[in-house]
Amino acid sequence: MRIALAQINPTLADFKSNKEKILNYVHQAQQKKCDMVVFPECSLFGYHPFDLLEREQIVKKQEAEMRDLLKKIPKGIAVIFGVITRNPEKKGRPYFNSAVFAVKGQKPRFFHKQLLPTGDVFDEARFIEPGDFSKNYFTWKGKKFFLTICEDIWAWADEKGRSPYKVNPLAKVKKQKIDMVVNLSASPYFVNKMKQREYVTRKTAEYFNAPILYANMVGAQDEIIFDGASFVLDKKGKKLMTCQSFEEDLNVIDLDTKVVWQKSAKIGNLEELRRALVLGIRDFCAKTGMKKVHLGSSGGIDSAVAAALAVDAMGPANVTTLALPGPYNASMSLTLAEKLAKNLGVEFKVVEIAPMYDQVVKSLAKGIDLQGFSVANENLQARLRGLTLMAFSNQNNSMLLTTGNKSEYASGYSTLYGDMCGGLAPLGDLTKHQVYALAEYYNKEDEIIPSDIITRPPSAELRPNQKDQDSLPPYDALDKSVVSLIEQFKEPKTESDQWLLPILMRTEFKRWQAAPILKVSPHAFGRGRRYPIAHKA
Repeated sequence: MRIALAQINPTLADFKSNKEKILNYVHQAQQKKCDMVVFPECSLFGYHPFDLLEREQIVKKQEAEMRDLLKKIPKGIAVIFGVITRNPEKKGRPYFNSAVFAVKGQKPRFFHKQLLPTGDVFDEARFIEPGDFSKNYFTWKGKKFFLTICEDIWAWADEKGRSPYKVNPLAKVKKQKIDMVVNLSASPYFVNKMKQREYVTRKTAEYFNAPILYANMVGAQDEIIFDGASFVLDKKGKKLMTCQSFEEDLNVIDLDTKVVWQKSAKIGNLEELRRALVLGIRDFCAKTGMKKVHLGSSGGIDSAVAAALAVDAMGPANVTTLALPGPYNASMSLTLAEKLAKNLGVEFKVVEIAPMYDQVVKSLAKGIDLQGFSVANENLQARLRGLTLMAFSNQNNSMLLTTGNKSEYASGYSTLYGDMCGGLAPLGDLTKHQVYALAEYYNKEDEIIPSDIITRPPSAELRPNQKDQDSLPPYDALDKSVVSLIEQFKEPKTESDQWLLPILMRTEFKRWQAAPILKVSPHAFGRGRRYPIAHKA
């Protein structure tokens, strides 16, 4: 039996386009003489719908496209794809997260997800009723399968005996002799996530003594990035086949001979991170209808890396960088920003904010008695830059990328309505160390980012001779504290931890107002972080 794994990038609630994409891949699988093709979780609806499920009319539109899809499936091939279906019972939540097993001329069979994630970015239990996967066996062309959906295989205890669930219902399923486990997933990416996926799929394969096919979604939805990288393991956990990372792919395996259609080369950690962020920017723009982006280019490391990522995502013709020199900018900053733009091949503009700043300071001195020089003067400059960048956005229908990193956001080293302005924060889940690592990676073969940008001390340039380290711990220490306190939930131990924790707790109001942050760590600022603003913790 020849099985195709169709790793696709659906758009949330664009049911007609998603349907056509599914049919296109079904026909490709049929051309390769496949007997079955498997798509990811929620491949017709898109993932995650969240409160779109409050609107019944949206679900009805998906149902109409699903009926049309089922009519158009060609003969001789079984198709498995993910949908949202209604719960016919009056009790419980209104919907199931389901998989459809469809064959031309047969009544479709529906399987429902049982384990519903609620941690971090997930909140499925808000609208989704748990199913019962204990009887999710099905047979096709003499082969027997067991079907699961994403979280259903994630209740295995890890090497330290920890599990997110008190009971693993999969381990209670009455085992039958099968030829393959099938898992439809929409598993968000973060660095080193693959190790976790390989662990839970290997445990499942070993339990059923059968190979497992893991069909993962690719693409980005708001802050969440799906990396694809779908695969098949044999019953002992050895990888037989892997799909491409961060792009749509169709791969084929023969269940009997274990021969695969194509091999995928493994990529390094920094290339993986770069591809994730590029996909996040590209899909965020494409799925919100934006064709151009721009950003403030300070001659510093963050804006340089953000610009390089933007060019990879959108193409240089669709990226503009703007230098916004103020009263305390070094001349070197403008020179480096211009050199970066030339290296990247993007349009470059200069808008002097110093005259605006002088006028505003005079008006505020008269109107609210602003005297001397304080943080108010620093933030005025940042907000004038934000004002200018948003004016460019309005004039050119271009989306502003904000360039702050996770270490700055964690320590509140950012200005609301200033450098935090923007529609997307591509670096907002990267420590400063990761930003530098990406800059060095871009320069691996040629100097894309001017070397002086990488070597000069970081500065917001909002007061004379300002350096980031005047206000923050050394970035090496701060980055470690960010990972320890935010991603690993550890208690503060180091001097940097003790400095960061109270600041982290009292600056949540800023992060509530931040642009969406592309998630590339186990715990990012954004949808998955639900800290209150007002508290005495």
